[in-house]
Amino acid sequence: MLTLTEFALVLILLTRLCNPKEWKFPDDFKFGVATSAFQIEGGWDADGKGVSIWDVLGHNRSVLVKDGSNGDVACDSYNKWEEDVMMVKNLGVDCYRISLSWTRILPEGYGTKINPAGVDYYNKLINKLLENGIEPVITLYHWDLPQFFSSLGGWTNPVIVEHFANYARIAFKLFGDRIKTWITINEPRLICQMFKGLVGDVTPNFPLGVAEYLCAHNLLKAHAEAYHIYDKEFRLRQKGKISITLDITWSEPANASNPEDVRAAEQNVLFDFGIYANPILDFDYPRVVIDRVAERSKLENLPESRLPKFTLAEKMRIKGTYDFLGINHYITTYTRAVDDLPVNRPSIDIDAGGERFSDPSWEGCGAGWIKVVPWGLRRLLNWIKNTYRNPDIIITESGYADGSEVFEDDGRINYYRVYLNATLQAILEDGVNVKGYMAWSLMDNYEWIFGYTLKFGLYHVNFTDPNRTRTPKKSVQYFKDLTRTRRIN
Repeated sequence: MLTLTEFALVLILLTRLCNPKEWKFPDDFKFGVATSAFQIEGGWDADGKGVSIWDVLGHNRSVLVKDGSNGDVACDSYNKWEEDVMMVKNLGVDCYRISLSWTRILPEGYGTKINPAGVDYYNKLINKLLENGIEPVITLYHWDLPQFFSSLGGWTNPVIVEHFANYARIAFKLFGDRIKTWITINEPRLICQMFKGLVGDVTPNFPLGVAEYLCAHNLLKAHAEAYHIYDKEFRLRQKGKISITLDITWSEPANASNPEDVRAAEQNVLFDFGIYANPILDFDYPRVVIDRVAERSKLENLPESRLPKFTLAEKMRIKGTYDFLGINHYITTYTRAVDDLPVNRPSIDIDAGGERFSDPSWEGCGAGWIKVVPWGLRRLLNWIKNTYRNPDIIITESGYADGSEVFEDDGRINYYRVYLNATLQAILEDGVNVKGYMAWSLMDNYEWIFGYTLKFGLYHVNFTDPNRTRTPKKSVQYFKDLTRTRRIN
């Protein structure tokens, strides 16, 4: 009897046999790989770099990291960046998504002091990528907030909006003559919900169910300011595009014939994703989010909703601030309707309601929270198309983790095969405007609170070797074949 994965592969083969000339990625579709500054660079205090919240966590609160490690050296890409570029070139991909370290460019966080060594590092990296025919895709903020802002409340303090806008303007001035694709902020949901309380004082004096919404509110305003700065001051000359990257967990109704399960699943997607997507692609927070938080706040005897309100001017400022939509996807769950929990434990997860769970038959990987469920990707792509008028989408992260040293990484190859097939189905059969797919990650790296215990890389990194030796895994050849043929092998 075929497993679900084997059955999916049979369907892929049959589809290709039936459409041998058509089952190919469009010519303008871009393949890429992704990393982030803190996860690979190391050089935490090299050449005038300032201190970030993750530097502080790694030094002072490493007990929160699974293996007690930090990112002081990580992959040592601050010194091995040329080798990294050659690894990217070897894959044959079109683009390489990186992030800038805010504190490597502005050591104090605000714009009164620019660090020439940090600027030089990114200039050399960008230029080397372009020399080798690789497009750099730059994320301005991938979680490594300057520590200075942590004591002010981090993203819960509205002053961060102006500081981020200033940082964005400096980055556009320094690098925008060569960068054609910008991402303002990576995964605001995880910034506001998963890492609350982990990185210093990012949520001081705010109870759960308040800080997450304040954080989201300010992140959306900061994104919008960066977008408008680029749009008005740089776009005409630099001719690039700019947007945000949102992560989305697909929630499938546990029983599609049960209206309550259908409602609960939709509600979960709107609380996870719609809180950030709706103000940008539509207008204001989703109605169900506004109504549920207001209702539960009233039951908690609060004088007003825990969800902040945008002014009309703010709504107009945020609406339409995207040239494409970046999405990161790793997780699909089932959702069933359950009775609402008591109001004495307010949080955004409880506000969302529903009960999420995985099918035990789904194939897993080293990260227990990731299951191989490619149809979840196709369904969420269609949901975005139908909900938000089919915007251009770039899948800016998707990947498979091993929990140990694996070089013959057939599980990763299968993951990319079936997820890329789901992407191609969404493009060719459903008409979804997916313009690119970036694998997470180019190489094994520092995976935040998981430290070095999860291996997402196409290239293995030996973290016990002072040279941080890189070695291609079997999946490297798979990606080389993919980018050469533009077909799913």
